Amino acid sequence: MSKKAIGFMDSGVGGLTVAKLAMRELQNENIAYLGDEARLPYGEKSKEEIQQYSLQIANFLIEKEDIKMLVIACNTATSHALDYLRKHLLIPVIGVVNPGSIAAVNNTKTNRVGLIATNGTVKSGAYEKEIKKINNNIEVFSQGCPRFVSMVENQEYKDAQKQEVVDYDLSTINTDNVDTLILGCTHFPIMREMIQKSVGDSVKLIDPGYETVKQIKMILQQHHIENDEEGDTTYSFYTTGDADNFNQVANEWLNYEVHAKHLPIKELEEL
Repeated sequence: MSKKAIGFMDSGVGGLTVAKLAMRELQNENIAYLGDEARLPYGEKSKEEIQQYSLQIANFLIEKEDIKMLVIACNTATSHALDYLRKHLLIPVIGVVNPGSIAAVNNTKTNRVGLIATNGTVKSGAYEKEIKKINNNIEVFSQGCPRFVSMVENQEYKDAQKQEVVDYDLSTINTDNVDTLILGCTHFPIMREMIQKSVGDSVKLIDPGYETVKQIKMILQQHHIENDEEGDTTYSFYTTGDADNFNQVANEWLNYEVHAKHLPIKELEEL
């Protein structure tokens, strides 16, 4: 048993979609979350930069919050830094690509799976590789949608006028006849309604967060570090960006009063 927090990292507010599920399913667990909004978007950064940023964030959460495991709640960081962090850290580290791939494979009936993600995740080929490992007969059709990230960060995901942008960016994936679509960026579930409207109700949207929380639960049990003690849980939030903007999105999405602390980039770079 361990009362230590589970750490979550993301390039911004997107990872809150995974943290929200963890808060609901793992109600005894304390959570520490860091969104690196000042260096967003990760999808346009190099592999080396993402590895450097991810290690800085991990070290901060370990030193400041004494976390017992790290969840990379970011598809781009998972694609480029998961193995890197596992080599450098002594705590369990999981990402969102493998869980999302499992969920997509289990859902598709036609073996035609779509992926929308950042350009970085698409270029990495991480989902294709993971899906092919599970079932080599599945075709994967990928589309970069970097504008969706800024739409979420700028709180434009409820603006009906932005539906035209979503329809335009999904026009290619809509011609691929997929029956399953992976929301391959943790920002995207926040704008799920707009995406579903664009692709139609016949396409099943896959949020990797659900399967990720299952894996978190399994790893906690395997390492005997779950918190079995009921009581007050603590949730800590940090952002390298504007704390007020972060709080506004986080409060609405989590239905929880968030008071994020601003973390200067300089503090991360010193780790």
